[in-house]
Amino acid sequence: QVQLVESGGGVAQAGGSLRLSCVYSTVSSYIVGWFRQAPGKEREFVAAIRFSDSDTRYADAVKGRFTISRDNVRNTVSLQMASLKPEDSAVYVCAGEVTRTNIIYTGTYAYTDWGQGTQVTVSS
Repeated sequence: QVQLVESGGGVAQAGGSLRLSCVYSTVSSYIVGWFRQAPGKEREFVAAIRFSDSDTRYADAVKGRFTISRDNVRNTVSLQMASLKPEDSAVYVCAGEVTRTNIIYTGTYAYTDWGQGTQVTVSS
């Protein structure tokens, strides 16, 4: 099982920025995704990146505002969040899967490795 550890959450003003990091243990043929869960809501897909070619996928709600990237020297996947909105407030969790299909899934069912999560709060 791949270990995933998030960091970088906190409080930001609406319109501001935050950067989340997910450090993973060494792995190949992997996809890392970010999910978020607000109180009383289901966990939802935010963004994901495929290691083989750095292809990415975003939820419509964050497209154009969030950027996912990977640093394969530091074994880190980052989520740069800009133009934050109060509705972005949630616990953000990174997740990973050893991919056999190379498809970037958006459902939680596809991911086998999960971090503990980090809180993001956006004030209006």
